[in-house]
Amino acid sequence: MHVPDGFINAPVSIAAGAVAAGAIAVSLRGARRELAGGSPTAGFEDNRTAPLGGLVAAFIFAVQMLNFPVAAGTSGHLLGGALAAILVGPYTGVLCVSVVLLMQGVLFADGGLTALGVNITVMGVVTVAVAYGLFRGLLAVLPRSRRSVTVSAFLAALVSVPAAAAAFTLLYALGGTTDVPVGKVLTAMVGVHVLIGLGEAAITALTVGAVIAVRPDLVHGARGIITPLKLRVNGELVDAEAPAPDPVRSGSRRAVWATGLATTLVLAGVVSYYASANPDGLEKVAADQGIDAKADQYEHATADSPLADYGVKDVEDERLAGGLAGAIGVGATVAAGTGVLWVVRRRREDPAAPTHRSAGTAV
Repeated sequence: MHVPDGFINAPVSIAAGAVAAGAIAVSLRGARRELAGGSPTAGFEDNRTAPLGGLVAAFIFAVQMLNFPVAAGTSGHLLGGALAAILVGPYTGVLCVSVVLLMQGVLFADGGLTALGVNITVMGVVTVAVAYGLFRGLLAVLPRSRRSVTVSAFLAALVSVPAAAAAFTLLYALGGTTDVPVGKVLTAMVGVHVLIGLGEAAITALTVGAVIAVRPDLVHGARGIITPLKLRVNGELVDAEAPAPDPVRSGSRRAVWATGLATTLVLAGVVSYYASANPDGLEKVAADQGIDAKADQYEHATADSPLADYGVKDVEDERLAGGLAGAIGVGATVAAGTGVLWVVRRRREDPAAPTHRSAGTAV
């Protein structure tokens, strides 16, 4: 659903950019708490979330290359807002999706640069807000179990995609550059994106379920959900005492990260070659309804990028060019995502906090 230049006029694109910038600013503050394990003052020794967030961003980038068929002549791909929000938290999730969209627009000429604010608002802010809100609401009424987390992730991801389609339609109603009835656009966009949402839901549920199976503590949305182990003491059930921190767990985190990165590279560098070549939902609706009538007047600012259209310039072998582009994109996205989140995490210190002095220092 990458909106290109020319679909939405300049005033609405600027307004959407302001909304996106505001959401990113709020997310930078919120992500500090998420990176600290939910508290502005606790958990700073825990380095799990920043590299995991970078990996989540890279995974979203890779899976977005895997267009899957959803109807005759139409394909879809992961948006990723629900997945990011559930794995690393809603604020960090907005940052992850924003990094992906920036990398795609700058390096691969995918999604207009003048429409970057539109894309972040629709694919990042709306999907995260809708998905995470529904996810938490479902967990509040379902049994506290791992299965409930997976089911909630499925439903939240499913709803987030047509919600994003509706958000695009609203922006088109406010600033579309062509004269197409909004009712037709809404019906077409929501209709096809409900089908795409099923694919999004399956990918999200499978990924969340896989991580929960090996490391539930790495899933932000599962915190506090897993029922503690009960022991019977003197005839009464009591919570088992939490085990002491295990230094082996840090090695296990690295193993999970390395496995995830290897899988992501395979998806982007190998599996992407077999993705559907059909236009995605927005492209199909735009062509059928005439939304793209003026898009040809705009040349993408990075159309001459050596990685434009997900291929490496001057590499004649199509499979090799696409694989190299995918691998480069994964590397750039994981580096950018981890770097951004690491900087956010490092800016945790409260300048108003008292200075600690060693014992025996004069005051």
